[in-house]
Amino acid sequence: MTFLHDLLRFPFLQYAVLAGALTAVAGGVVGSLVVVRRTTYLAGAISHCVLAGLGLARYLQRGCGISWFTPMLGAALAAVAAAALIAWLTMRQRQRIDTALSMVWAVGMAIGISFLAATPGYQDDLMSYLFGSILLVDPAELALMAGLDALILLAIGLFYNQFLAIAFNADHARLRGVRVALFETIFLLLTALTVVLLVKVAGIVLALALLTLPAATAGVLTRRLVPMMALAAGICFAMTCGGLALSYGPEWPPGATIVELAAGGYLVAVGIRKLRRHAAGG
Repeated sequence: MTFLHDLLRFPFLQYAVLAGALTAVAGGVVGSLVVVRRTTYLAGAISHCVLAGLGLARYLQRGCGISWFTPMLGAALAAVAAAALIAWLTMRQRQRIDTALSMVWAVGMAIGISFLAATPGYQDDLMSYLFGSILLVDPAELALMAGLDALILLAIGLFYNQFLAIAFNADHARLRGVRVALFETIFLLLTALTVVLLVKVAGIVLALALLTLPAATAGVLTRRLVPMMALAAGICFAMTCGGLALSYGPEWPPGATIVELAAGGYLVAVGIRKLRRHAAGG
């Protein structure tokens, strides 16, 4: 009740809820494709590589006085660079996907730590990078989130059939004339942009869980991709608002609470499905 009361009074809570809604759109759509394609570790590698962009942004702001290079911009550039590098290594150089992901995961974290170590002053906002800072979202970041959402939805709308084809059978799609390498690269870039949105809510460490858990929960409840995307977006938004409300009074970390709630929702959905199957079988 305290959360609902303060939600009407304080803009920072309204910004947080709006950020949750914008994040849920991209998370539900792209997260469903990630779950269907079983490429969750790809998203994990990109999310951890984001630390390189965040560290670079803090270094340029504090060490060089470049105030316009914000952490969100650095995160977006790092995520896109990581996706492009993974695509180049796996599709052009024919390197093993696990090797490429491991390198991007580790090197991105290493570069970020190096930039943060070289940044003057005390790194008081490091925890917000690792575990999210949804309560600190400002209007400029909301505008960037809305722009990323629009870009993601436009790409999905234009190339939905191609993404569907490569998600279920890339070899068959190639035989039918689909440019698999191109759409794999586009999918990687969309995943990278979605991860940037999720990092603001749940942080680098927990972004992977928020990307996959709502989509996995939706996958338990429906087998069709479009309803799965819509349901995953709704679940993601509900879990974000629920996590904000639960964490607000006790002053728990919002990102961690959101992910814990999402995990609970997934387990409940799995349990309900098992009970229904048992009842039907009985």
